[in-house]
Amino acid sequence: MKKTIRSYDLNNKRVIIRCDLNVSIKDGKIVDDSKIVASLNTIRYATSNNARVILMSHLGKVKCEEDKDKNSLLVVANRLSELLEKDILFCPVTRGSELEEMVNSLKPRDVLLIENTRYEDYPNKLESGNDVELAKYWASLGDIYINDAYGTAHRKHASNVGIAKFLPSGMGLLMELEVNKIDQIIKEDTHPFIVIMGGKKVEDKLKLITKMLNICDKVLIGGAMAFTFLKAKGYNVGKSIVNDDEISRCKELLNNENLVLPVDVIVDNNGNISCKNIEDIEDNDIGYDIGNLTIKLFNDYISSSKRIVMNGPMGMFENNNFQNGTKEIYKTIIDNKIRCLVGGGDSLTSLKMLNIDSSKLIISTGGGATLTYLEGGEMPGISVLNEEK
Repeated sequence: MKKTIRSYDLNNKRVIIRCDLNVSIKDGKIVDDSKIVASLNTIRYATSNNARVILMSHLGKVKCEEDKDKNSLLVVANRLSELLEKDILFCPVTRGSELEEMVNSLKPRDVLLIENTRYEDYPNKLESGNDVELAKYWASLGDIYINDAYGTAHRKHASNVGIAKFLPSGMGLLMELEVNKIDQIIKEDTHPFIVIMGGKKVEDKLKLITKMLNICDKVLIGGAMAFTFLKAKGYNVGKSIVNDDEISRCKELLNNENLVLPVDVIVDNNGNISCKNIEDIEDNDIGYDIGNLTIKLFNDYISSSKRIVMNGPMGMFENNNFQNGTKEIYKTIIDNKIRCLVGGGDSLTSLKMLNIDSSKLIISTGGGATLTYLEGGEMPGISVLNEEK
């Protein structure tokens, strides 16, 4: 059992909290602040316990000097100030005398946000390469390290793994919550247990599908990734998205009777939108959503289930013509009051865009992290943290 922020006396301590404040920004404004909101409980716990708080996070990718201007965390610092209703100090650099002076000037309950950790990725990828000297430097700024960045727990970076090797460490409240809710729904011994997989990238999810086929009752496949399976089964999928490199791996899974594929899809053929059975797809058709027969098929399994894991939408929900599949699946889950863990960036975006009441679902904020955790893969950002004795 890992230590948490509650394991330590924070009074007057410099507490480094690695958050996941990697929000979408458009025209200088935050599009969705849900990740910032999710970090508030841990920050408030630290300040209420008289800590001197130092926040770290990445934002986007920094591959050139121009990337720094569009990926500054200053806008996040301003939003944090509003949400916490207090002034948030902001350091525009990731190392050096200016940062050190700001850290040394912190008083109990002060909060300082350091500039984007990925500024250190240009030109030498020191952050994402888990550079030891950079990690040591950042660790020298604090007394205790808390990792609350669940969304990057599957990565091995200087700010989420490196620092933890040099300071007493533990999980933040969000990290602890994420791990516990996934553990609970996976380890719970109730059936039928249904897994719903969607989205575009079949290559990212084949490992999880393979694992889940061994522990759940049905795996329902929707979204663009379904067309790679359908092509592997011998169907013409027209111009739909397909990963030909994964055809052979998909073929291996087709013999499993617990794998359920769409029987009809909504297609666009040069602007003509229609619903077609999968055997009727033509060369110029592009599939964008599951059809009504598939919705009924999936919902028959869903309505009788006891627990569900859902990762990825059923179609291109950003377009009004292709929202119905995702919307109807969510509706059935909620109407039947089924315990459902929903994870992945696209899934969370679809909940907001389709005005789904997410309070009726178990939401995981991580995308790749949740996939990796469900797969049983390595989570360096968690495994490095200190254990309770």
